[in-house]
Amino acid sequence: MTIAPDIDMAALQAYIDGIAPDAGRIIAMEPLGGGTSNPTYMLDTEHLELVLRHPPIAHGIKAAHDVSREYRAMSGLQGTDVPVPRTYGYTDDTSILGAPFYVMGRVRGMILADTPPFQGIPDGYAETPEERRAISLALIDSLVKLHAVDYEAVGLGSFGRPAGYVERQVKLWTGQWEQWKTRDHPPMDEVLRRLANALPETGEFTIVHGDYRLGNTILDADDPGRMLAILDWEMATLGDPIADVGYIRAYWGEAGDDEVRKRSMDLAWVSAAEGFLSRREMLDEYARRTGRDVSMADYFEILGRVKLAIFGERGYARNLKAAQAGEGVADPARMEGWKRCNDQVEVCLAIADASETPRLRGR
Repeated sequence: MTIAPDIDMAALQAYIDGIAPDAGRIIAMEPLGGGTSNPTYMLDTEHLELVLRHPPIAHGIKAAHDVSREYRAMSGLQGTDVPVPRTYGYTDDTSILGAPFYVMGRVRGMILADTPPFQGIPDGYAETPEERRAISLALIDSLVKLHAVDYEAVGLGSFGRPAGYVERQVKLWTGQWEQWKTRDHPPMDEVLRRLANALPETGEFTIVHGDYRLGNTILDADDPGRMLAILDWEMATLGDPIADVGYIRAYWGEAGDDEVRKRSMDLAWVSAAEGFLSRREMLDEYARRTGRDVSMADYFEILGRVKLAIFGERGYARNLKAAQAGEGVADPARMEGWKRCNDQVEVCLAIADASETPRLRGR
């Protein structure tokens, strides 16, 4: 039996017995790979396949790793037509493995473009343009379902503070930039200035996933147009639904993209394959199905890219500091983070300059 280190397996078994009495004895516990920020384990029992997630123990409990929030979001969505894994239980008892954690059911299927070496679409899967189009439509369809949920009715009325959502986001990420920047960077300052000056008016609030993209979904292995689950809910809140639409665009490549846009995201080339909808078509499909005004989608794409830029800068800053202090060997990928930041900012300014919103153009 493979068991993760530093875990009180007897205590974990007792906990599993309490939340999933039919699971039986734990047979194995192995790390599950993926692009998630929270450590994730396959918990194989005699009768069930479960998944356990907890925040990074070494980094403490932070909003970006809030597994209680993730658990609450998915639990609230049980019984709706939003595809989420079954949730079993959450505990803030840190004596079992050193951090709070939750347990959910494992959903087997296809996760595209999610893990190194970034293989994208595996051979034999979604080989036709029609199947790839179906994937695009499934991504939009599940988002439409999420944004249609009455969050009060599913017990998520206190899940966030919808009013002022966008303004708080801009302030949050401006503060993150000031905290982690390793140099003066006037282009980033200009992007942040434009975001602050062009705050959209939000007329409707919904549950917002916060990290909605193809790599955070599980598709049916036999039917690419059927989504089985949406994952990674730790950034979910109540806010402007167009934020999720703009975020998809930040990860969505298409034929004809310039080199900087391609370089800014490892996996943008996946959705550039024949058959996938274009960014404009994805936007139009969402608008058609919801009737919502999507004219500020470019604003939210920029905001999403600002987050990604800061993630790159933050990774570089942390890695550089650790290497300089002799606390570790520099990670080559993270040491390139400042370049990724520059690419994202360049794309942000290009989108802003082409926007139909004068304040995004800097006027």
